[in-house]
Amino acid sequence: MKKIGNYIAIGLLWLFSQQPFFVLYLFSDILYHVIRLIGYRRSVINENLRYAFPEKSKEELRTIRLKFYKGFCDSLIETVKIQSISETQMRKRVSVKNIEYLNQLADEGKDVVAVMGHYACWEWVPSINLHTKHLSCATYRPLVNQEFDKYMLKLRAKWGSLNFTMRDTMREIVKLRRQNQRFLIGLIADQSPDKKKIQYWTKFLNQNTAVLLGPEKMAKALKAPVVFLKMMRTKRGYYELEVVPLVENPEKCKEFEITEKHLKYLEDLITEHPEDWLWSHKRWKYSEVRTLNNEK
Repeated sequence: MKKIGNYIAIGLLWLFSQQPFFVLYLFSDILYHVIRLIGYRRSVINENLRYAFPEKSKEELRTIRLKFYKGFCDSLIETVKIQSISETQMRKRVSVKNIEYLNQLADEGKDVVAVMGHYACWEWVPSINLHTKHLSCATYRPLVNQEFDKYMLKLRAKWGSLNFTMRDTMREIVKLRRQNQRFLIGLIADQSPDKKKIQYWTKFLNQNTAVLLGPEKMAKALKAPVVFLKMMRTKRGYYELEVVPLVENPEKCKEFEITEKHLKYLEDLITEHPEDWLWSHKRWKYSEVRTLNNEK
């Protein structure tokens, strides 16, 4: 019965995706008021914001939370819309800045490690495959629900991107290199590592934070330049995806230098526009020490 229910839900999502954007955003507005009234993960969001921005007032933090809810609802319906959106529409709604840098690296025979965060509508980032000479790839953590895992993989692969589990990533990359296929491997770097696999702690958003070292290790192993994929909401339903060069020669970097660099870039982005980060995520669930600047 559970599997049948999943298939029905996925079918309804497909029907929902066929609606024009103005209908979808009307639904997003309704959803926003619902989650605002029920206080969706409010305690988690409030705690994350309070520790990240101890200098801000309660009213300022509340404003960020409400703006986050608004953008979060839009991102949900935009993710569902991937099923039916055309290539022409996607090219119109996501403009790519500095793609010339990536294409130059491809012409030079260089693969690329692309770092990003759970920021703005990150599920639209794979549309970069419509613009770059590289083959766009990404790592992912499989969902427990197999039907919805397949559903999400289908969405992420719509523009020709490949998706690898974290366990299979290096093996698949070796295959691509044997085929002489230039690739861009996308990594979301603001996730929490498994507790038993924590190798490095740093300061991120005013807090002691366990971080993944995958992007740095991969860049050094592949001798691949590192870029940050900066996804910014320009207006409702429209984004600018900027390719930001971070490291050209990773093999020359000191240990943890690449990690600190991409985290600092993301931190600055969040600090400047905090409403578009995924505050509802329990990012600091493994923190052993989590103190505000004004706490002892």
